[in-house]
Amino acid sequence: MVPITRRSRSLSLSKPELALIAITALWGGTYLVIHVAMLHSGPMFFVGLRFAVAGLLAALMFGRSLRGMTRADLGAGAVIGVMIFFGYGLQTVGLQTISSSTSAFLTALFVPIVPFLQWAVFRKRPHLMAFVGAGLAFAGLVLLAGPSALALGLGTGELVTLLSTVAIAAEIVLISLFSTKVHLGRVTVIQLLVCSILAFLTMPVVGESIPAFSWVWLVGGVGLGVASCVIQLTMNWAQKSVDPTRATIIYTGEPVWAGVIGRIAGDRLPGLALVGAVLIVVSVLVSELKPLGRKPAGNASFAVELPSAGQGAEDTRA
Repeated sequence: MVPITRRSRSLSLSKPELALIAITALWGGTYLVIHVAMLHSGPMFFVGLRFAVAGLLAALMFGRSLRGMTRADLGAGAVIGVMIFFGYGLQTVGLQTISSSTSAFLTALFVPIVPFLQWAVFRKRPHLMAFVGAGLAFAGLVLLAGPSALALGLGTGELVTLLSTVAIAAEIVLISLFSTKVHLGRVTVIQLLVCSILAFLTMPVVGESIPAFSWVWLVGGVGLGVASCVIQLTMNWAQKSVDPTRATIIYTGEPVWAGVIGRIAGDRLPGLALVGAVLIVVSVLVSELKPLGRKPAGNASFAVELPSAGQGAEDTRA
């Protein structure tokens, strides 16, 4: 009876993990909106608008807390904001010259990168099944990308997409590193606004001008701004207790949700892509398995206790 109890516990999902699954679905749904918006706007302007809306919304939500801003909040928010900018910005730039399947394959590299970054930062090796789960998720993402993604060159599009992949992995690890040391609201406001400012400042560097007015980029930017605020707030909160490798495997469900929404919009997933989607779902379950001989010890990298309902938000700052 004891082994069965342990096994059932290891496969259960916590509230933070369920929250990450929910925002991953939301995340996957943004691709169709971005695809349409890019017909009316340049990538840097749209990224800047999207995160400006997200940052201002977060500032309205946490206005009172901003008065207690600390150096730790500013530093953590700025560093994470830079990673968000490079992750979203470079990936969008890369998609101007390479196919979406090639971009998906290259971006999938953040899956195996995160466990090793986690190992380097936290000095604690993730458990074996986390690596197995990451491997399955990566294989699933490769199948989702399609055979054509394997024919890679080293052009500008591929190089900037590879850099965006490193930034995405670094963002996930940095959020886990700072999440218990800073104020949730303040660091979210800073990281969103830093990303927006960097995107706008990059426009003249890449030769991008302000696009002609269009309701498409305006509505899309505002809508995705709200979504981005929800996504970043949830990531910052949930990764206080969810291991970064585990969180990464949950995030690999993003292309699955994007495929589902694309199918509703008229796209069809080939057979290999469906197999890839199944592998990603399996990877989430496998990553939860622990060796039967071991006692559950929380996260492989760290374990923290979330503040109770009676604790103030200020308790989360450094």
